Amino acid sequence: MALPTTENNTTQLIEKALSQAVSYIDYRAMVNQLALEGRSTGPVQTEALANYTMLNDRRMKRFDKTVKVSAEAEATIAKLDKKIQLIVLTESWCGDAAPALPVINKVAQLNDNIDFKVVLRDENVDLMNQFLTNGGMSIPKLIFWDEENQEVLADWGPRPEPAAKLVADHKEKHGQLLPEIKEEIQQWYNKDKGQTTLKELLTRLPLE
Repeated sequence: MALPTTENNTTQLIEKALSQAVSYIDYRAMVNQLALEGRSTGPVQTEALANYTMLNDRRMKRFDKTVKVSAEAEATIAKLDKKIQLIVLTESWCGDAAPALPVINKVAQLNDNIDFKVVLRDENVDLMNQFLTNGGMSIPKLIFWDEENQEVLADWGPRPEPAAKLVADHKEKHGQLLPEIKEEIQQWYNKDKGQTTLKELLTRLPLE
């Protein structure tokens, strides 16, 4: 059962999640190892989830290399003068996480005030339940956390607005999500090269 949403509970749940959190580098190493072993994160192990993990490992590797941050975006990130934590809830098999996490990591690398941590959704269900999307535990979900003031500043996810619209339009047209939507979304991500995610993340930074 989800805890009632209160600031106190949220603080406790975030602190618990952070005690289990890993850095992005460690998360990438874990996903790579799982891909080699034919496994995934989470309590349920299936061939499909293992295949998605393998695919995401390759995609994250590509996005890590290809995501570009413009000089203008770098200047915006540099303006952040207070310490914040970016905490992302995800799982290795999550298709939307593969293009998003490398962008979040790029942002964090550009300002020492930003600490980026990865936590697993299925190990933090109570926290996930405080950040549902249309009632669902959609991931990745990124929380902007001000540890000093014990405050959630913003959240983002599970996908950029144009990609979310693509999914919503597909569902409205077909009455359900057909298998081809995954390819449509992937094509959008490949074409966008992380730029929309980057712009949306910058609008959530607590800048004066």
